[in-house]
Amino acid sequence: MFLSLLLASALQAEAIGGYAGGCLKGGQPLPLEGPGYEVIRAKRLRYYGHPDLIHYLTQLASQTQQAGLPSLYIADLAMPHGGPFSSGHRSHQTGLDADIWFRMSDRPIGKSEQDNPAEWPLIDEPSYRMLPGRFGPQQLTLLKLAAQAREVERIFINPAIKAEVCRQAPYDDWVGKLRPWVGHFSHFHVRLRCPAGSPECVPQAPIPPGNGCGAELASWLKDKPQLPKVSVANRRLPPLPARCG
Repeated sequence: MFLSLLLASALQAEAIGGYAGGCLKGGQPLPLEGPGYEVIRAKRLRYYGHPDLIHYLTQLASQTQQAGLPSLYIADLAMPHGGPFSSGHRSHQTGLDADIWFRMSDRPIGKSEQDNPAEWPLIDEPSYRMLPGRFGPQQLTLLKLAAQAREVERIFINPAIKAEVCRQAPYDDWVGKLRPWVGHFSHFHVRLRCPAGSPECVPQAPIPPGNGCGAELASWLKDKPQLPKVSVANRRLPPLPARCG
């Protein structure tokens, strides 16, 4: 029943504009709990997405469950109609982005911390140093399953985590989808390609060929860029397409 509703809504849903300057028509809520996952920070109302994203996340949770992983914690998707958030991400505007935590249900989030759960960082952010014992077979399997889906455009992760994947699985064809970016020390950010039936969705440029484990990654690790400290009041937002109202 759930799948048939998704298929029907996908015919009417649209991702409009760019990932950091757009909106969402006909988006669907991700059920707050399901087999293999749980939505966190639900009071933010950022658990809506294009039906392609909802289908992807429920399928990924099913795959990780079958692989024997603990249940996933899924954080921000998009708001009901997409558009810019009042705080946090610049992207997540078209219902095609989702944050998935490296912290899983083997480190449970209690009801008392649902709205503001503690992150479980894999690295020491200022130094880009991996924290001992925090990236193992479970995290590698999670990234592999997340990246292998055809509809995944790219996955943003911290450069130090990308480097660890390059050490463990340099020849796997999915590794090139992992793109280094600032932050992302306790979660990764999945981005889907523009879906069928969304003619006004603005795609990103294709990722470069190869596994991305060479000079580009080396420059990130050398420079160790940090998240910019920009207040919401001073953040400049791009104009939205006319259909976004």
